[in-house]
Amino acid sequence: MELVLPALHALVALPLTLLPIIDPLSTAPVFVATAGRSRDVAARLARQVAINSWIVIVVSLVLGAQVLALFGISLPVVRIGGGLLLAATGWQMLHPKDEDDVQVAATHDAQVLSETEIVRRSFFPLTFPLTTGPGVIATSIALGTELPRTPMLFVAGVGVAMVGTALTAWVVYLTFKHASFLLDRLGEIGTLVMMRLFAFLLLCIGIQFMFTGWVEFKLRP
Repeated sequence: MELVLPALHALVALPLTLLPIIDPLSTAPVFVATAGRSRDVAARLARQVAINSWIVIVVSLVLGAQVLALFGISLPVVRIGGGLLLAATGWQMLHPKDEDDVQVAATHDAQVLSETEIVRRSFFPLTFPLTTGPGVIATSIALGTELPRTPMLFVAGVGVAMVGTALTAWVVYLTFKHASFLLDRLGEIGTLVMMRLFAFLLLCIGIQFMFTGWVEFKLRP
């Protein structure tokens, strides 16, 4: 039980930490603009984006700490930088421009690409930066630094993290697959309210990350 309970906690905590940052509902309008109204294209594209997102998060979790050590970057600095980026993203979502470059690019590509080309280009912009952007990567690296260093426990921790990431990717897949239906049900006003609510939540998460990183930085010997 001493090992099972922490594993279950990590399994649940990982999706709960990443999903508010990923916020797939806020990306749903861009996904619909890219995939169109074809259910087949939406399902294929959603599956590929989910797979891409799973790979990005797992690699960040497992190898992120080693990359930080290689460049001499401390975890508090990553928390501050990632928090600043998250706060800036949340603030931008609360005060959106009339046209966002990434969304315009996605809509333009949807008009000129075939279904096969849309699936091939699922990485940009849907996977990065809209789904697993710098904020998600920074958070995944921070979570990866909490993995045990003992070889056996490290392998077990990576296994739990992969399952937790799979759950996160599964939610992303379901959200994008049914994005058209969800947006139709919410309506224009409901979608706007939902996006503003998630933007404020993201802003608060970013400020909390910066505060935690600053406290850790000051407490360092």
